[in-house]
Amino acid sequence: MEPELVRVDPTRPRLRSRVVPHSLAGWLVVLLVAVIVAGALGAGAIATDTFGAGRLFERLQDKMDRILAGPPPDRATLPTVEVTEPPEDSPSATPTPPPGESGKPPPTPAPTPTPIPRVAVDVDIVAHHGPEFAHEIRVDWCSPAGVTTALAILGLGAPTDDRQREIAHRVGEWESYQDSHNGEWGPAAMALALKAYGADGYQVVAYQTRPLALRAAAKAIMQTNSPAILLAWRGAHTWVMTGFRADADPTVFKDAKVTGAYIDDPWYPDISSIWGPSDKPGTFQDASEMVRNFLPWKRPEGTYPARDGKFIVLIPTIRRG
Repeated sequence: MEPELVRVDPTRPRLRSRVVPHSLAGWLVVLLVAVIVAGALGAGAIATDTFGAGRLFERLQDKMDRILAGPPPDRATLPTVEVTEPPEDSPSATPTPPPGESGKPPPTPAPTPTPIPRVAVDVDIVAHHGPEFAHEIRVDWCSPAGVTTALAILGLGAPTDDRQREIAHRVGEWESYQDSHNGEWGPAAMALALKAYGADGYQVVAYQTRPLALRAAAKAIMQTNSPAILLAWRGAHTWVMTGFRADADPTVFKDAKVTGAYIDDPWYPDISSIWGPSDKPGTFQDASEMVRNFLPWKRPEGTYPARDGKFIVLIPTIRRG
């Protein structure tokens, strides 16, 4: 990039040049742009989001917040549990009853239990979607919005804007470089936020395949009566999974095939230039939509050895009423 030409007044004394730290320089640039945007468009345009001014200003605010906050702390956080596809059970031969003692009849075999029928299931722990839903107030607040929604489903507080802001502003208590190289929200921070508000027991789990991840999430939802949280859009977005459809009960049949999930998407009712329009709370996302949105973790800011190329889910482990 060519250096900018500056006209110099020879009658003025020269000032000693100094190096501006990168973070400060970035802050100054962002601040200047924010001032220009605010002056050009006006507070009214920002408040009403005229021509997207409000969203642009929110992005600038977020950029300034990140620069001023500095790098995320490199501290311990919740681990990512890695799960591989379990091996199929090998068919076992019918056991031969042991021979009876001389002169005595062999023991009577135990009765064979009645097999559980394999039938399709349709499960959603939210009876009427809408009252539990929190739309992300800012474009980068899908995590606090998802946490707010999950807490509302669990009866741990209403999904108000004030609740979402409170959770978002507490992220400094839970953020870690190990969890998010960008700082602020990663899946471990979400699990810790849920714990802080009474929903303990969520684990960050990485699965090798999408079917395995969805089956595990479906099984956990049935066993705990709690929502799971999927890291959609390659780890860039939060989906709250409240139920599913499957060809069999996943708590009974380990090969049950989940054909889709009921999702609360904090992005609704906004439209993404990459992922398209979002769906209203409780929409059933079929297999094709899961393939399109629930993708393996891949983040541009760096590597995450336990997560890269895997499907990440916040799994509930404690049953709730």
